[in-house]
Amino acid sequence: MLTVKTELLEALRLALEDLQPGAGAKAAFESPKVAAHGDLATTAAMQLAKPLKLNPRQLAEKLCETLRAAAPYQQWAEALDIAGPGFINIKLKPAAKQQVVREVLTQADAYGTQADNGKRMLVEFVSANPTGPLHVGHGRQAALGDAICHLFATQGWRVHREFYYNDAGVQIQTLTHSTQLRAKGFKPGDACWPTDPENPAAKAFYNGDYIQDIANDFLAKKTVKADDREFTASGDVEDLESIRQFAVAYLRNEQDKDLQAFNLKFDQYYLESSLYTSGRVEATVGKLVANGKTYEQDGALWLKSTDYGDDKDRVMRKQDGSYTYFVPDVAYHIAKWERGFQKVINIQGTDHHGTIARVRAGLQAADVGIPQGYPDYVLHTMVRVVKGGEEVKISKRAGSYVTLRDLIEWTSKDAVRFFLLSRKPDTEYTFDVDLAVQKNNDNPVYYVQYAHARICSVLAAWGGEVASLAQVDLGALDSPPAQALMLLLAKYPDMLSAAAEGFAPHDVTFYLRELAACYHSYYDAERILVDDTSVKLARLALVAATAQVLHNGLAVLGVSAPQKM
Repeated sequence: MLTVKTELLEALRLALEDLQPGAGAKAAFESPKVAAHGDLATTAAMQLAKPLKLNPRQLAEKLCETLRAAAPYQQWAEALDIAGPGFINIKLKPAAKQQVVREVLTQADAYGTQADNGKRMLVEFVSANPTGPLHVGHGRQAALGDAICHLFATQGWRVHREFYYNDAGVQIQTLTHSTQLRAKGFKPGDACWPTDPENPAAKAFYNGDYIQDIANDFLAKKTVKADDREFTASGDVEDLESIRQFAVAYLRNEQDKDLQAFNLKFDQYYLESSLYTSGRVEATVGKLVANGKTYEQDGALWLKSTDYGDDKDRVMRKQDGSYTYFVPDVAYHIAKWERGFQKVINIQGTDHHGTIARVRAGLQAADVGIPQGYPDYVLHTMVRVVKGGEEVKISKRAGSYVTLRDLIEWTSKDAVRFFLLSRKPDTEYTFDVDLAVQKNNDNPVYYVQYAHARICSVLAAWGGEVASLAQVDLGALDSPPAQALMLLLAKYPDMLSAAAEGFAPHDVTFYLRELAACYHSYYDAERILVDDTSVKLARLALVAATAQVLHNGLAVLGVSAPQKM
């Protein structure tokens, strides 16, 4: 139906141009608020009425007259009706709606995708420091980031997945000392274990069982290998540098296992330390100073971030000479721009909201050609986990939180992905473990996957070649249930485009649930494997197209489309 819609839209554009030069840009369709009113609608007459000094309904009448005479409307439109102050509702012929079945079966996995636009974009997500296993919040980031990458890939972007982490700093020092104490035979609760609540470093000591695992392997002089590093332990409990490097490599390996369980792979791991060793941080600070965007006060160096909409100026370099955490962020994003990424999306927790204004201010103050509003941010809330009707907060392995791998082991990779994507990122979400393992219609991922498996079962019972269905006569698909299903299939490409533009993979979950429900209703209304060959083949083509779109949509979410359940 995409071809049909394109032809109708072009005819509308030409008709609007005849009314007023330049008005063709207003040619657009939307879905009528009430399905019974039609299949497509346009408000063009209402938009042009004022500049043309005409009554909207009279203008709509004139526009309808022109459209009815146009070849595409004669071929595909059954009726054009005017409603309200000048809405034009278009009812399509069954043959127009049937075209989507052929399009889906012909394009298969490519249905809904756009051609390569030649542009590169980078999505930075997860970006967990190597101080422990990935928690469910990281899981939400992983699901969001990967789905957003898939969404933009469908729109023609060349997408780069990047994981940025701090491989130095206070947290890594704390990890090192926590591991050293365990290697020496101490444990949380011992007299020597730091517990001073007035000392942030002591309070941050890591108590999970995984620290003992690191210590044991360090003493055994094991070698650990992660995606971005490999290190062999010295086994010397006084060798802090070896403990540090081994612990970081060990936890990067653990995080790799978490990501593998989630079927997620990154194109690059970017180290915060490299921004210092490469001189990028110093160069960025020097640029800001040279541009007159900083000043000295109280022994610190400040950025004039209020010049760029921030609520107050920000300290860049503290009295002790160290940089505040947003300074390497600015250097990092300049590096992203210089690497050729025209669009950048950062997926972070809502606790990072305060960094947005200062990072963007630093990028504008650097004056290196980066556009305003760069980078884009998607902020997400944390996730509550409920199991057996009670909230779960602690993992034995992690010590203080539920890990992503816990969630996958309790349910499945598919359930975790679908569930974590089923709400807007900035809304609170409670992950119900018990619901995620149920095999009924209350479980949304099961409901959608079952629709796909149900169709595969029908196609298997038929036993023919699905590819041959792209050429069958679709004339028998004229019933209301069949037409409703075809119209929903036709909405898939526009849904993808809107979801990408709005950084909204939850729109894909909503669409898939609606499509599954529509298919189940169709299946209940019309038997597919009937005796009449032409009717049977037409219905098989429709359900095969539905399975393809379910498969495509689930792939965007990183969720499998099983053939049997």
